Amino acid sequence: MATSVLEIRDLSVRYPQAPAAVLDRLSLSLAQGDIGCVVGSSGCGKTTLLRAIAGLVTISSGSIDVGARRVAGGGIEVPTEKRGVGLVFQDYALFPHLRVEENVAFGLRPLPRSERPARVQRLLALVGLQPFARKYPHELSGGQQQRVALARALAPAPKLLLMDEPFSNLDVELRARLGAEVRQILKESGTSAILVTHDQQEAFAIADRIGVMNQGRLEQWDRPYEIYHRPGSRYVADFIGQGVFLPAKVLDSRRVSIELGVLRGDVPLPCNVGCDTCGRGCHVEVLLRPDDVVHDDASPMTAQVVRKAFRGADFVYTLRLDSGRELLALVPSHHDHAVGERIGIRLDADHVITFPTEQVAAATARL
Repeated sequence: MATSVLEIRDLSVRYPQAPAAVLDRLSLSLAQGDIGCVVGSSGCGKTTLLRAIAGLVTISSGSIDVGARRVAGGGIEVPTEKRGVGLVFQDYALFPHLRVEENVAFGLRPLPRSERPARVQRLLALVGLQPFARKYPHELSGGQQQRVALARALAPAPKLLLMDEPFSNLDVELRARLGAEVRQILKESGTSAILVTHDQQEAFAIADRIGVMNQGRLEQWDRPYEIYHRPGSRYVADFIGQGVFLPAKVLDSRRVSIELGVLRGDVPLPCNVGCDTCGRGCHVEVLLRPDDVVHDDASPMTAQVVRKAFRGADFVYTLRLDSGRELLALVPSHHDHAVGERIGIRLDADHVITFPTEQVAAATARL
């Protein structure tokens, strides 16, 4: 079993006069060498979580362990600079009057002076900035400045690196490329990291574990594959990726019927709150992703194109069924159909994702 570099148990943060907790009994574990990404809507508490780990916010209850050491909780409050964490901020926070190599060396003051130059050069090589060692921050591009900030944070070899929206100031193409580079750099250095982002694609590209937050609570903390294909709550299913919910009738513990046909799952399907397995006749809602619906000219089942979004290699079609309900389909871009046209479709869903109907979920929430 992998050693944990971060353990958070029942963490809550409350501010005076605030009606609700900013973080509410949140727990998670990050293995040594893993990269975790926390996503969620604005105001959900993801930045507060990062600040609590760093020691920039005082926790109200629960505990935080970095490595095998308690840094917060139970009367313990270790200062930020002694927690063994590195910080990378949105604005990079580089020193404008210092050259690149001097910025990187800033965190190496505890290291003997004779050892610092070699450490700086290793870090600049790691982030691909050796030719820019004598440059000032204003002479670098945004992506280069971000790599300097990363090298500076890695300089003291922190147990855990914390990154708050590190690519938010960059354009889309650069963000995608730099995200892949940062993952490689962290893996090569063996550094564990927690990254906060609002960009789901960024999280999927970088993370070993993704956490989805909602109003201060962690809805799910899991592998990216599980987050997408086996969401632990309706909120996660709705928040992550694209998809629509269609009403369904449970046929047995492995099958549900929707207007497009019968779906089969490899796990029991919860049909009502409190049920372990489904009974015949229960009603649920099924999540269908765009890749669950295949365009097939030979299919007798058709739907009308009501909207289309061109993405280069493919289209995302919004299709209207005969019932009036709409769903999404991912279609190769050489199938260019006009809005209003009817096209053949068929189901190709490997995972059956069901949830109680909104009415049942709302009634249960009131209990």
